[in-house]
Amino acid sequence: MRPDEFLRALDLLPTPLHERAVALRAYARVTRCEDCQRIGDAVRLALTAAHYDEIASARQLLDTAEQQAARHGSTCRSQPDQQHGRGRVGRWAGTSAPLVAATDASWKGRGGGIGYVVSDGHWGLRSRGTDRLDPTGPSRVLINELRAVEFLLSAYDEAPAGLTVLLDSLAALRYLHRWQAGEADAMPAGYSLRPRSSSAQPTLVRLAELVGRRPDLSFAHVKGHSGHALNEAADGLSHMARRRLGESFDVRPRAHALVDAFLRDWHTTVAS
Repeated sequence: MRPDEFLRALDLLPTPLHERAVALRAYARVTRCEDCQRIGDAVRLALTAAHYDEIASARQLLDTAEQQAARHGSTCRSQPDQQHGRGRVGRWAGTSAPLVAATDASWKGRGGGIGYVVSDGHWGLRSRGTDRLDPTGPSRVLINELRAVEFLLSAYDEAPAGLTVLLDSLAALRYLHRWQAGEADAMPAGYSLRPRSSSAQPTLVRLAELVGRRPDLSFAHVKGHSGHALNEAADGLSHMARRRLGESFDVRPRAHALVDAFLRDWHTTVAS
C-alpha cells in the first residue's frame, strides 16, 4: 500500500484507531517476512473495514495486528532510511530545531532528476527519463519541481506537523498554495490525468489532495543558487540524480557526503 493510499484510508478512522494504525504502518510495506505479511494483512483489512464503515471490525483487526506485532518484534521491518533512493545522515537526527526541508528538480534534454533534504538528515533523489507515454506535457520543469515535493512528503507515513518546505520555483509554490486553499483541481498546463499503471492516481493529484489536508505544512520561497545550504543540497541531489541516467557511479556515498556537508553549514548558521 502506497503512503498516500494509507493516509487517505486513515482519514476514515476515529482518532484513537488512527494513531494505532499509524504505529503499525511499517508492517504494511512489501516484505518477505511471513510474520510481517500477516501483520500487514490485518492492518490493510482494518482500513478496508473502515472504508465500509465497519469500525468495530477495524478495531478488532488492529487488536490482532498489535498482538502479532508484540510477539514478532520490529527487527525485520523496512525503515524509510533503507528505501531505494532515500537515506539519512544520522548525526543530525537529534536536532531540536523546527524541521525545514528543501526540494529541487533538474532537467536537461530527455532526462532529469529530483531531490530533497531535511534538516534532520533525511534526503532523497530520483532519476526520471521520458518516453512516448510520458504524462508530463510541456510544463516539464514546473511539474518536476512539484514531483520533488511529493517525493519528500511520501517519505513519511505522515509528514511532521509544522514542517517548512523551501522551493526556488515561484510557479510551483503558487500551485502548492492554491491546493492548500482548496483548489485541488488546478493542474499545470498539459499534465495528463490519465490513469497510471503504478498507482491509482497521478503524482500531482495525490500531492494536491495531501497538501489540501495539511494546512499546518508551510511552503516558502528561497532564491536559487544564492548559497542557501538546504537549497544547494537539494539542487546537488537533483543534479546527481539526472547525471546518473548517463553515468555509472555509486550515488549513495556521494549523496551522503554532500548532504552532510551542507547540513553542517545549515546547523552552524541556525545555531549562531
